[in-house]
Amino acid sequence: MTYFSDRKVHRKEPKSQDIYLRLLVKLYRFLARRTNAPFNKVVLRRLFMSRTNRPPISISRLIRKMKLPGRENRIAVVVGTVTDDVRIQEVPKHFGKAPGTPHSHTKPYVRSKGRKFERARGRRPSCAYKN
Repeated sequence: MTYFSDRKVHRKEPKSQDIYLRLLVKLYRFLARRTNAPFNKVVLRRLFMSRTNRPPISISRLIRKMKLPGRENRIAVVVGTVTDDVRIQEVPKHFGKAPGTPHSHTKPYVRSKGRKFERARGRRPSCAYKN
């Protein structure tokens, strides 16, 4: 029988080498071990997560979430980036055309950089590449 699929895949430490993150992990490891509050275990597990699983939250969204009923006089804890509203408004909402469609400015894949290979230099009328 094969037992390789039975293993539990979850992080036991962060992949980041950030010393301040490591200090937080050291602190919350101690707190999770010495106290029986589930909060410390949750924070420790979230400190291990990758950046895609720790998405940023804006201050306006945080304010909106804290105004919900039953959250008065509560303290919000965010394991992730809290972004300012000024930065949120400057993020472009349109990222251009999809790759592969006309006028998308996508460069062609270059198999090799030699003399006989087409470079990412756009289209010439005599060549077949047209996007």
